[in-house]
Amino acid sequence: MFELRFTQSACADFEALKKNTAKAGLLKQLRKTLGFLQTNPRHRSLQTHEYFSIPHPFVSGEKVFEAYAQNRTPAAYRIFWCYGPAKKQITVIAITPHP
Repeated sequence: MFELRFTQSACADFEALKKNTAKAGLLKQLRKTLGFLQTNPRHRSLQTHEYFSIPHPFVSGEKVFEAYAQNRTPAAYRIFWCYGPAKKQITVIAITPHP
């Protein structure tokens, strides 16, 4: 089991979604995705893969990953994350719709 941490921007993204009642379904999907991420970052439904356009916030050259919160949806939401800063921690960098 991993401890989830959030960057300020990821926290702000998540809080904004929590306040938007029209996004209740999306929020449920994001919570489910975060649960999978916390227990098994390689869970099949996350479709986790390395993402190269965002730098690692703690260690230069380390990997950043993208996990799917939605699929086959226009502007489907993604969660960008990395391991760290400590062992057994995952930091959520961003929660955003796919461009």
